[in-house]
Amino acid sequence: MKIALAQLNYTIGDFAYNTKKIIDHIIKAKKQGSDLIVFAELAVCGYPPRDFLEFEEFIDLCEQSAQEIAKYTMGIACIIGLPVKNNLVAGKDLYNAAYFIEEGNIKNIVKKALLPNYDIFDEYRYFEPAITFNCIEFKGKRIALTICEDLWNINNNPLYVSNPMDELIKQQPDLMINIAASPFSYLHDDERVETLSKNASHYKLPLLYVNQVGAQTEIVFDGGSLAFDKNGNLLDEMMYFEEEIRVYEFTDNKLQGLKPIKHQTVSDIEQIHDALILGIKDYFRKSGFKKAVLGLSGGIDSAIVCALACRALGPENVMAVLMPSKYSTDHSIDDAMDLVNNIGCMHEIIPIKEAADVFDHMLAPAFQNLPFNIAEENIQARIRGILVMAMSNKFGYIVLNTSNKSECAVGYGTLYGDMCGAIGVIGDVYKTQIYQLAQFINKDGLVIPVNSIVKPPSAELRPDQKDSDSLPDYDQLDKILFQYVELKKSSTAIIAQGFEEGLVSRVIKMVNSAEFKRYQTPPILRVSPKAFGMGRRMPIVGKYLS
Repeated sequence: MKIALAQLNYTIGDFAYNTKKIIDHIIKAKKQGSDLIVFAELAVCGYPPRDFLEFEEFIDLCEQSAQEIAKYTMGIACIIGLPVKNNLVAGKDLYNAAYFIEEGNIKNIVKKALLPNYDIFDEYRYFEPAITFNCIEFKGKRIALTICEDLWNINNNPLYVSNPMDELIKQQPDLMINIAASPFSYLHDDERVETLSKNASHYKLPLLYVNQVGAQTEIVFDGGSLAFDKNGNLLDEMMYFEEEIRVYEFTDNKLQGLKPIKHQTVSDIEQIHDALILGIKDYFRKSGFKKAVLGLSGGIDSAIVCALACRALGPENVMAVLMPSKYSTDHSIDDAMDLVNNIGCMHEIIPIKEAADVFDHMLAPAFQNLPFNIAEENIQARIRGILVMAMSNKFGYIVLNTSNKSECAVGYGTLYGDMCGAIGVIGDVYKTQIYQLAQFINKDGLVIPVNSIVKPPSAELRPDQKDSDSLPDYDQLDKILFQYVELKKSSTAIIAQGFEEGLVSRVIKMVNSAEFKRYQTPPILRVSPKAFGMGRRMPIVGKYLS
């Protein structure tokens, strides 16, 4: 039996696009001699559809697409993921399911049992868990088909009280297939390989796993579909961050012609780089946008975002706006122009001194001669926000936000100023990782100017301003933030690791006090195990750990 895995990039709710893509790959797999082609979890509608699932028409369109796909399964079977209606009154109205289609007919419906309800996942909001399990009979073989999380309950701290495979194994299957929508983080590929390997070795069955690829707003899917033998040895690993179809020969209850290999290991920074480019590219393509605009300060954060945008969209589609203040140094403009010249993007230089002076004059009576402080600083940041938004409105550019995760965490940014934008490109990348990302971008030639990397970071909103005036050293700050945000450690636990008590208390208070700002920022491309946004839900007025 020849089995094709189709690792594809779907668009949520674009039924015509998704259906055509699935049909095109069915035809391609058939030409390659495949007997079965397997698509990802909720492939028909795209994942995650979120509250689209509450529209009855949306579910009907999923079924119509499946019926159209079925017409192309003469001589080849397929597995597709889609939501299906629950005909019982009790329970949720839908199942997260998969159709097994053969010779134009839906022969089996497999329903997901383990519904993740943590971090970015919210499946129990919509779906009823499966309670019955049956293998698929195909060409004299039994296939144990599961859906994503159904294979993730095989660790020392299980989230669920049962495993679907414990039931399916009683029917003596010959092969496991798992269809997934498994999001990217720079740690998740290793976890994925380990978990799936444990399943194969535990149940003593070969395993084929297909993941989707592509970005859906802030969530990036990295592909990396996998094949294992019955001993849990990794036999094959499909490409990451790219679409691919690959055919496997399953004969004598083995995946033929494959030898054990090692998991492809690449650095965290390279994975983050590739994920961010895919995230930018898909945000624009799936939203119907073509051109981006951002403020380019001469600092490292905006330089990174500009370089990534140029790689994702082409430099001809990126507008960098240089907005020097009266406190900006000449080298900041020079550094920004060096980047522009290195990558060839569009640019405009619009000084903000004149606008800031007008605001100072206008507000002088109301400010009652009080000394210069954060009010005047933030006015300048908001002038910059107005300018990039004006370019967006005038020319149809989409604004890229350039705040990093360290800044987002502690609220070091100005609402409606440098925190504006349609998508946060590096809001899940700590400042210390930003420097590593710059080195990676420069590995084949100078892109990010050296001075942007080595000079002390500054918002340049007051004389001789440095980030270090307001923030702890980034090396210390990021370590504390990682413990608190990603690992969810308390202040007591962090202090016990050797961090100074006052510093830890200060950082955690800054994080909690900035929650109201994060509620008003753009969606952030998720590359870490715990990103700000839909995967981290904190009360704004809570006092715990403040």
